[in-house]
Amino acid sequence: MKDPTTSRLQTLNKIWQRVFHRSSISPADDFFDLGGDTWLAAELFFHVNHEFGLQLSPATICDAPSIAALAVALDNPQPSGPAIQLKKGANSPPTFIFHGIGSSVIDLVPLVRRTQSGQAIYGLEIKGNDGKEDPLHRVEDIAQYFLPAIREIQPHGPYRLIGYSFGGLVALEIAQRLKAEAEKMGLLLMLDSYPDRRYLSFAQYAHLLLQLVGNRLSASRNSGAEERQLSEIHDRERNSLVRALHRVKAAQYSALRNYRPRFYDGELRFVRAAVPSRFPTDPVPVWSPLVRSLEVETVPGGHLDMLTTSVGQLASLLDRHVRIAGHGDPDEND
Repeated sequence: MKDPTTSRLQTLNKIWQRVFHRSSISPADDFFDLGGDTWLAAELFFHVNHEFGLQLSPATICDAPSIAALAVALDNPQPSGPAIQLKKGANSPPTFIFHGIGSSVIDLVPLVRRTQSGQAIYGLEIKGNDGKEDPLHRVEDIAQYFLPAIREIQPHGPYRLIGYSFGGLVALEIAQRLKAEAEKMGLLLMLDSYPDRRYLSFAQYAHLLLQLVGNRLSASRNSGAEERQLSEIHDRERNSLVRALHRVKAAQYSALRNYRPRFYDGELRFVRAAVPSRFPTDPVPVWSPLVRSLEVETVPGGHLDMLTTSVGQLASLLDRHVRIAGHGDPDEND
């Protein structure tokens, strides 16, 4: 008679081979080292849940990133959020990080793994990515959804918030609410985050349109690759977890379009991508009128490179900001 553990490992191995299109995967191979991301995790857990009769969130991969670890996790499924510990460490205070549109805390793991800070890091997973709940359509509602989880982990400030892209707007809104409750902010760091273009000045909007036209012309050479990618996405539509990601993505775009940032009476630290994409080239005209103090730094590459090819540089920068925040609360004199 076959050992149940052996049978489970064999089943998981076949699923991983199918998802990664590999003929051989070791039980110890790491999901992220294999190139795994949010969308591959949705494929993976659709099949895992079907095979084992479970309803695991794809974010489970953050705690169980190998076949061997996942086989153990199947026996004791853990709650999936919204606050997911991506790195263990001292909780005094921890760092909270928010992901971008069409993404998940899963895509933040490579960045978090490269940080050297001894502090705990929690990723905040947007509502609906697990396919069990309806997504939220307003940044204000998303911020309110995350606040109790943040408060449970850290009842009082100073708080350290980091947000990538759309996640930066969520971090900003949470910072506004915490300050309104007389809490101190230790760090508000936005990674290439901008409001919707409708809230840019006329000059910023016109410059961005010219930039987007140039981007489209240069991108036309890669149209074949884009078509293949769209075809792949279409093939995944039968997957309920992938459909959930698409629903959440649409809701996030709606939230972005309708969110007008208010003035933030505090310090904003901003990291921009060196290569312009679909966002303004200079964050200073955008954000300086909206915050009391603004500091801008640059990392190599484009917007998406920040979490891929430039992830090492970004991790070092995050470490430095967390270290600086630990030496004093920027808002302690409020």
